[in-house]
Amino acid sequence: MSISDRKKKILAAVVDEYIRTAEPVGSKAIAQNAGLGCSSATIRNELAELVSMGYLEQPHTSAGRVPTPMGYRMYVNELMEKQKLSLEETEEMNSRLNSKLQELDVTIDAVSRLASQLTDYPALALTTHSTVTIKRFDIIYVDANTFIIVVMLSNNSVKNKLVHLPVSVTESMMRKLSSLFNASFTNVSEGQITPLMISAAERAADDTMGITSVIAAFAIEVLSEADKPAAFISGENRLLNQPEFRDPDKAHRLMSYLSDGSNLLEIPMEQLGGENEVRVLIGPENVAEELRDSSVVLATYDAGENMRGLIGVVGPTRMDYSKVIQA
Repeated sequence: MSISDRKKKILAAVVDEYIRTAEPVGSKAIAQNAGLGCSSATIRNELAELVSMGYLEQPHTSAGRVPTPMGYRMYVNELMEKQKLSLEETEEMNSRLNSKLQELDVTIDAVSRLASQLTDYPALALTTHSTVTIKRFDIIYVDANTFIIVVMLSNNSVKNKLVHLPVSVTESMMRKLSSLFNASFTNVSEGQITPLMISAAERAADDTMGITSVIAAFAIEVLSEADKPAAFISGENRLLNQPEFRDPDKAHRLMSYLSDGSNLLEIPMEQLGGENEVRVLIGPENVAEELRDSSVVLATYDAGENMRGLIGVVGPTRMDYSKVIQA
């Protein structure tokens, strides 16, 4: 359905005013502030048509209008003014994203905190690795009943485990197992380490004590842990500054959802497009029931070291989309 330029200007004025005040917007406020050069009567007629078209709704007969998710979608796609962060804000964001800190978790957490500070909404950040594999095994003999498993991963992290055995093993057995695992278990994903593969390794090592299974189980555990995304949420309490979340039950439901980091891992990063592409999910466009009265702005980025990251901001459907997208 086509929409005239005047209707677009009035819709933009309603969204801007509603973002600013969180109160239904009347024709008088638009006539005073939007500079449209038309009467309040004309604006009232246009508002009524925008309601019938589904871009606005009227909470009560005598109230002004508020945007619908369809209205916000039009605003985000075509109408909002582009805002720019200050030079200092831009430099700080770029510095956080590009810094090569030893602890990636610290970086991700800092990015989510900064995004929350810049937008004044709750912000989330998560990072996923590309498929991680083991580059090298070292099986170190300590004594007849003890050995150490050391693995180096493709992301250059190192994991180890001290193993105590109820049976005695020889140092030559440890060397054989080390060679076998380096030959057969490196450069493979977690899913490729199958029971059949482990059984074949046991036969090759002439292992009747289950040591091969112990080492393989540790390899699977390490690979599974390495593939889990790291997720952080900052600024949940900023929701309480928004009129839409003054209802304690409503605010609690959304804050509980955001505080559970595992929920963030359900975000389909593969559907977000390329690096730095921004996606806006408005109200009912969100899959999670807890987000149906909210909007989420998401963007992906290259986190380096074969990792992909995601930054998101959550707020009311009335959020300042322009500022959030620029941030």
